[in-house]
Amino acid sequence: MSMAPRPPWFLAQLRPNALRLALDHLDRQGFSVFCPRQMETRRRAGRFIEVEAPLFPGYVFITFDPDTAPWRAINSTRGISRLVTFGGASPSPVPDALIQALMARCDETGALVPQAQFAAGEQVKLVGGPFADFAAKVETMAAQSRVWVLLDIMGRQTRLAVPTSQLQRA
Repeated sequence: MSMAPRPPWFLAQLRPNALRLALDHLDRQGFSVFCPRQMETRRRAGRFIEVEAPLFPGYVFITFDPDTAPWRAINSTRGISRLVTFGGASPSPVPDALIQALMARCDETGALVPQAQFAAGEQVKLVGGPFADFAAKVETMAAQSRVWVLLDIMGRQTRLAVPTSQLQRA
């Protein structure tokens, strides 16, 4: 049983604020698209909210066979600015290992799954919530994907429970 090789992935630049529009139109044209997303904490009207945002704002990955697919139509698709090229007239493929590694870190909907366990004493950076961009030290792991960290606030160590999705290795 012979498996046909998978077509390569290419990078497309989006027009400003046109992700939904581009995804809809690419889907109608039959192109497969991968747009990895992550949860981010944003401040709106004085409150912190969690929103799902693209991992690579302004770009999406599209797979197609450049020899048989009508890929030139992508450049004129609503919401797409252009296919990324590097010095040539044809689009440049993205290394397959990069796409496979990204897909391995995402769930079936394309949302980035938080990294697994952190070790006690490990230095981390908070990437979400009101303490975003603060450095901390892991104290212990708790149930339900929460980690107790020690945060230095005004010269005093404060213990804080944080979801693993809001932590990144320093």
